[in-house]
Parts: sequence; structure tokens; C-alpha cells
Amino acid sequence: MHADDKAPPRIDATIDSAPIAPGPKGESWLPMALDFGPLLVFFLATKFIGMFAGTAAFMAAIAVAVVVSKWRLGKVSPMLWLSAILVLFFGALTLYFHDPAFIQLKPTIIYGFFALMLIGGWMGGRPLLRYLLQSAYSGLDETGWLKLSRNWGFFFAALGVANELMRMSLDFDTWLLVKVWGVTAASMLFAMANVPMLMKHGLELGDKQSGPTA
Repeated sequence: MHADDKAPPRIDATIDSAPIAPGPKGESWLPMALDFGPLLVFFLATKFIGMFAGTAAFMAAIAVAVVVSKWRLGKVSPMLWLSAILVLFFGALTLYFHDPAFIQLKPTIIYGFFALMLIGGWMGGRPLLRYLLQSAYSGLDETGWLKLSRNWGFFFAALGVANELMRMSLDFDTWLLVKVWGVTAASMLFAMANVPMLMKHGLELGDKQSGPTA
């Protein structure tokens, strides 16, 4: 048995803090890079060049992420598509009106969308997160998927409220710092906190997992 056979499942988060499935074998880092990379570009470009230049760089980076995802993974995840569309739309509004409030509003809309979708699915007995993550949680039973969808749904709702409070009370640089590092770290911790529950509902670990999907 290899040393990593009993390692916990890799759990990544997207640019907007949603869980994502791993990439092809040997490229499990790629989905995380595609989702977090544009946000890191946004942060660095804003810090060293300026907010509007950072917004333009964010738009370009997420467009590149979509192209690379299609090229390397064979498809673009629904979460990345939604993020890209909203980044391009609200980024364009930010540049046109010279108002950062538009790009700051984008996370709230994504969080709200996923919160409504996942909580609504959970209330209707449909674990919609399973259709987004597919085989990323091999062996997980129906109850586990429902609980996972419910948990992420309420987490997204909390993130939406938090983003609005930060957007209204913090300056842009502080908001971006918390968004990039604070929210990402909180999402990772939340994902890991769900692992014990997932294991109780059949989650398979290590090499027992079925082939990963993008």
C-alpha cells in the first residue's frame, strides 16, 4: 500500500469559494490554478498597478482560464463559466463607470445564486452539488450528498451577507485582501470540516476513488 492511499480526498475551492472536482491524473492542481489564478492576478495587478488596471487584468485572466480549461480538461465547469460571465460583465461596468462597486458586487451574486440553488435542491430532496462535482466524492451516498449540498448552500448564503457587509464598510484594497486570502482560507477550512461527515456517508479515500473529472 502506498503512503498516500489513506490520504484524505483533495478538496479545492473555486475562485468564488465553491468546491471543485480534481483534474486529470497528474494534473490535480490544474482546476485550482484555473479558478484561483485569475483572482490572484486581480490582487497583484491591483496592488502594483491600480484598481482599474487590476480589473482589466482580471477580465483577461479569467478569459484565458476558460480557454485553458477547455483545452486541457476538455470542458469548462459551470462554476467557472458563471464566474467568467459575471467577471466580464461587472468588470466592463466597473471600467465604463469607473466605479469599483460593480466588480465588488459580483461575488454576492454568485454566492446568492449558489445558495438558492443548493438550498432549494436540498429542500426538494435533490443534491444538486452532486451534478457539479460528479465523481469527486466517490462512494458518497444520497444522504451525504444532500447534507453536503445543504452545508455549502448555507455557507454561500453567509458569504453573500459577509461580502455585502465588507463591500459597504471596507475600502477597496482591504476588501480585496479579505476576499482573496480570508474568504479562500475560510472556504478551505469549511471544506475540510465536512470530511468527517462525508466519511460517515461512504466517501472513499485515496486510490479507491473513481477516476477524477474536471
